[in-house]
Amino acid sequence: MISMKEYDFEGKTVLITGGTGALGRQISLSFLKSNAAAIITHVTDREIPQLESTLGDLMKNVMLVKADIGDEQQIKNLVSDVVKKYGHIDILINVVGGYLGGKKVTEMTEKEWNLMMNLNLKTAFLISKYVVEQMVKQGSGKVVHVAARLGLKGIAGNSAYGASKSGLIRLVESLSDEVKDKNINVNCIMPSIIDTGANRKDMPDADFSKWVKPSEIARVMLFLASDDSKPIHGSAIPVYGLV
Repeated sequence: MISMKEYDFEGKTVLITGGTGALGRQISLSFLKSNAAAIITHVTDREIPQLESTLGDLMKNVMLVKADIGDEQQIKNLVSDVVKKYGHIDILINVVGGYLGGKKVTEMTEKEWNLMMNLNLKTAFLISKYVVEQMVKQGSGKVVHVAARLGLKGIAGNSAYGASKSGLIRLVESLSDEVKDKNINVNCIMPSIIDTGANRKDMPDADFSKWVKPSEIARVMLFLASDDSKPIHGSAIPVYGLV
């Protein structure tokens, strides 16, 4: 029987944006179990009890920060506070994002379009800008964003979401090319449908066994944050499960 590789991030700090959501909680748990110190951002207090329930005693190794990753000044403050406390940011896992679909281009409002661009692309740009700036000073770092399968090919009713995630993939490629010679890896993953309670509720007749689990995605994140990913730059890695 082949056992799964165990990662050890002792002495490493990981900044997990959106770490209180369904996917973020599992990613946070995986890094904390691997001995990392975690800085977890959130925008709503209602998800904190679920985070505390998931992490248990590991909460003692968490710096929980309420911050809007779409606000440049708040990101500046966040990065400054983390560096002041820990001295470095070794890993950025950006889970912040959202989905709005089901509308044709001719039916979509400008507000809805902007929401997707701001939530999925602007946030990624801003957090990357300031965290990578710090990583360049350090001379090392790992960055992993969450893109999506729909970033590869648009389908009806998903123009804004698909365009924002496609833009995120291009951002990852460009940023990676800019810093790959500075001992910094920038990559992203592309889920399809993630097996979360919300998705099960929205699609009750689907075959949940085919969906990728948050814990499975977390394992890929650990790999991309580890030394094993050293030769991987600017990649968009499929994590579709069986869908």
